[in-house]
Amino acid sequence: MASAKQKPVYSKVSVKSQTVLPREVRERLRIKPGDRLRYVFDEAGVRIERGAPVESDDPFATFSEWSSEIDDEAYGDL
Repeated sequence: MASAKQKPVYSKVSVKSQTVLPREVRERLRIKPGDRLRYVFDEAGVRIERGAPVESDDPFATFSEWSSEIDDEAYGDL
């Protein structure tokens, strides 16, 4: 994935073990505030990926009982 023309991107780890994802990383992975990250370990090292959203993170997930086609037709223009 990395080409010889790309320069490495670095970030520092704070005393609280926190780091800021560099802009290049955020843009490449399309990461926004609140997104989840997944760390995948393999023999080559660690890979950072966008994590799948968790249904419990969706504030409207509790209203799924009103998400049928009938409801969309009845209340879609409100």
